[in-house]
Amino acid sequence: MLAGIFSAVIGAFRRSIQLRYVALTVAFSAVALVAVGGFLSYSIGNGLFHTRVEQILQESKRATLDVQNTFNSSGATDVVSLQVLVNAVVPNLEQNVASGSRRVALLRTPNQATDQFLQSPISSTLVDSDIPIAMRAKVAKTENRLVYRTVTLNVSGNMEPSVIVGSKITIPIAGQYELYLVYDISDAQATLDFMQSTLAFGGLIMILLLGIVAYFVTGRIVGPVARAAQVAEELALGALDKRLPERGQDIVATLARSFNQMAQSLETQIGELSKLSKMQQRFVSDVSHELRTPLTTIKLAAEMLEARSGELDEKAQRSLDTLISQVARFESLLSDLLEISRYDAGAVVAELEPNDLNTVVKLAAAGLEPLAESLGCALDVRVPKGEVIADLDRRRIERVLRNLISNAIEHGSGKPIVIEVGQSKSAVAVTITDFGVGMSRNQMDRVFDRFWRADPARKRTTGGTGLGLAISLEDTHLHHGWLQVTSELGQGTTFRVTLPRKNGGIFTESPLPLGETLSQRKIV
Repeated sequence: MLAGIFSAVIGAFRRSIQLRYVALTVAFSAVALVAVGGFLSYSIGNGLFHTRVEQILQESKRATLDVQNTFNSSGATDVVSLQVLVNAVVPNLEQNVASGSRRVALLRTPNQATDQFLQSPISSTLVDSDIPIAMRAKVAKTENRLVYRTVTLNVSGNMEPSVIVGSKITIPIAGQYELYLVYDISDAQATLDFMQSTLAFGGLIMILLLGIVAYFVTGRIVGPVARAAQVAEELALGALDKRLPERGQDIVATLARSFNQMAQSLETQIGELSKLSKMQQRFVSDVSHELRTPLTTIKLAAEMLEARSGELDEKAQRSLDTLISQVARFESLLSDLLEISRYDAGAVVAELEPNDLNTVVKLAAAGLEPLAESLGCALDVRVPKGEVIADLDRRRIERVLRNLISNAIEHGSGKPIVIEVGQSKSAVAVTITDFGVGMSRNQMDRVFDRFWRADPARKRTTGGTGLGLAISLEDTHLHHGWLQVTSELGQGTTFRVTLPRKNGGIFTESPLPLGETLSQRKIV
């Protein structure tokens, strides 16, 4: 559950640039507000504390002087009178306070030489242990100066922040005593807490408002970019008439105008290219069809001459043989041109049905065995046991294999040709490997180009048209497959055909390796 939510959030961050920038704005704003709020809270809290302490010290100083003056002017010489006077100190100091509440303790300084001992009065809600021992020791050693300390005391079960102010008092006859005034500063703490909560609440509201403002501001910027991306996708899908609205004179409007100019230029150029492509396709198709009639006439005349070849002399016979071979090649060229024009026009539909790839490979190899024998090549066909069933157009795949095998025979330098079939759960594959002249990297890059030949000046034994590999590539793409090649000069060439096992199936790797020279592999 949490993993799904986390993945959804991460996906949203990756997809939405607006969300990322809003989040960054909110994050940086939160850091800034926390820093400023912390500084303000510290400054205000420190100011409140020092102000309250100064007030307490002023009150404590007056109270201490009043108590000392009271004892000095009393003139009491007996213990009873002094005790009555001492007992009156606590109530008087508890009542005579300018602000807040104050508790009082008058404690005898320990380890004195005098034998006179008076009871130490203390406020009812205060005990001796509330006064820290270290503070008492410091007060006992300090002359003519107040000593204070902030503590937290338990008052009726509530922990209250307090300030204890201590000073020395000299009582006639009785000796040295310590006067402790305990002030409750909960009011200052409450003020500080209210201020901090107000800052925190105000900060949250500010962050929320900044997020909303950032969302609308970034929306004004990201919106045109998003529209440009949408229009670009529609242009890529073929909707060349799509344009962006142009409003204003800012950079966004400049972007829209530049985008529209680019789209208009693309539409014009693509239209011209499409027109030229259609003209080219029509030209090829028309020329192919128009040449069919004279070719048929020439072919019939050649067949008639061939029927009476016994009446021809040796020179005329050689001319007739040349004529017949060139007519056959011309007919093959016209067939290939018609096939290419059909692919260019998008008029080719594959007739897919379950077929045994082993059978298709064996038939293609068997048809080319006479050619292989004439050139001294041995065809080594390696197929797995049983059937290799896949959805394919048998006629087209057989044509692909014939083209590849005949190409291997022609360039194999009389060495064996290895034809191997492989299969996996999602794909089937065939590799055709020769150990002949091979190809360079530049040649591999052009091997599927139309009418391209590795060596145009070399005699072509099989009478190819230069369209065989281009048609093989189209046939493979028609099956949503791969046609790949790897080669090395002087070492040979491997072609690999990989097809999905089921119509509409998806595969990510081929069942067969492409060869050892994988660094030179070309996938098309």
